[in-house]
Amino acid sequence: MQDLAGKVAFITGGANGIGFGMVRAFLSEGMKVVVADWSLPNIEKARAALKGSNAVAFVRTNVADRSDLKSAVDEALAVFGRIHVLCNNAGVNGGGTADDPEFDAWDKAMAVNLGGVINGSKLIVPIIKAQKEGGHVVNTSSMAGVVPLPGLAAYSTAKYAVRGFSESLRMQLAPLGIGVSCLFPGATRTGMLFAPEDRPDEDFHEDAASDFQKALWDAARAAIDPLDTGRAVVEAIKENRFHIFTNREFLPEVIARNREMEAAFPEQDPPPGRVRFETLRAELARNLLAAGNRPVSGGEAGDFGLDLTSTAVD
Repeated sequence: MQDLAGKVAFITGGANGIGFGMVRAFLSEGMKVVVADWSLPNIEKARAALKGSNAVAFVRTNVADRSDLKSAVDEALAVFGRIHVLCNNAGVNGGGTADDPEFDAWDKAMAVNLGGVINGSKLIVPIIKAQKEGGHVVNTSSMAGVVPLPGLAAYSTAKYAVRGFSESLRMQLAPLGIGVSCLFPGATRTGMLFAPEDRPDEDFHEDAASDFQKALWDAARAAIDPLDTGRAVVEAIKENRFHIFTNREFLPEVIARNREMEAAFPEQDPPPGRVRFETLRAELARNLLAAGNRPVSGGEAGDFGLDLTSTAVD
């Protein structure tokens, strides 16, 4: 999507942080924006910041509740009539570790951070497809979906899953002229990342804090502006680019982890049957993704001739 002017975006978690950064960046492109959020205080704050704009609408919704989210989508369509860009951005922190016996916090984190992405996609992508006007989906993962985040297994699990879901969605939608991007923010100025001075009413016992906690606070002080993240999202949509990285400080670790993964493959001479299947699978994936860079007819998406929906491949 090269020209975003006049297009409609639906952004979950849009009233604060990265979501609100997207809202402002999209509005500056001449888009209309539906701000979908659960927090009433955040909605009122965002409404005040955008007072006077007739290009924005606000809906309150719980992305983990499919019927509630569907109602929000219906409300958005009643206001603007179309949805061209979907940003599944709503997220919560926490959720617990991989080895504790608690489930409630884990289930909540997964329901919002992963379930919200799935719910938003399955409700809104069919609308974008039916319009036949092109479109784009942006799913917010995290650098915690690329490298491990100590102590937050539920969050990392969901964010890794968002990455895989997004890659599958991109492959399915590319032949239809609908792009998919995955956002991997690092330290960003949001409610999830803060320094002690940001919350003067709370006592954080800075002198007794661990080196890790102090480093986290320093990262918060130098965090990315959400508006800059929103602008990066705009550029990725225009370029139909999948990966959206905002924090270069992670690059050395990512390179090292990739080299470690490559080194873990066994030394072997795979049999021809496996090689042939993998060659065909890789070619199919390349063809599907390449189709997103050229116009396609309505029925062309099925012309690649492979249905793996009932086949399990380990």
